[in-house]
Amino acid sequence: MITTSDFRKGMKIEHENEPYTILDFVHYKPGKGGAFIRATVRNLLSGKIVEITWRSGEKVKRPDLDERSYQYLYSDGDTYHFMDNTTFDQIPLTADQVGNAREYMKENENFQIMIYNGRPIAVEPPIFMELLITSSEPGLKGDTATGGTKPAILETGKKIQVPLFVNEGESVKVDTRTGEYLERV
Repeated sequence: MITTSDFRKGMKIEHENEPYTILDFVHYKPGKGGAFIRATVRNLLSGKIVEITWRSGEKVKRPDLDERSYQYLYSDGDTYHFMDNTTFDQIPLTADQVGNAREYMKENENFQIMIYNGRPIAVEPPIFMELLITSSEPGLKGDTATGGTKPAILETGKKIQVPLFVNEGESVKVDTRTGEYLERV
């Protein structure tokens, strides 16, 4: 059990028998009455974002969450297959369970899979990934001084904006949280 005074952004909590992650929270101390905490949280099962209010000092349960490293093997349609790096057990996940991590699915890459009460609920890609550009228009000579960008398609099919000097066939480092180009590799 944790108290509301221990809340931090990104912390996982359990409310009404469902796991949530704290996106933001505010501590209110009105002039009259007791203090309270209002938190914006995301349901880890449904993805729904809600606001929940607790009295200051109230106790909240920690969810039975386990994060394990799994290696992405392959996909066959809407099913994605992963292998546990320690036990070598394979698990299939649906496109809904994989979520936005689909945009970064690269074979033999390690992903963090969140398991709640023995069943996988979410997949998180590494924060930074090195991906190959498979399609991009060549940059025009002289346009590099403006700091402009152009669209490029990565080996996973995701479309991002890259600087004009980056060409097709080069590898780039991408921030998977924002989907932005970081640097050429």
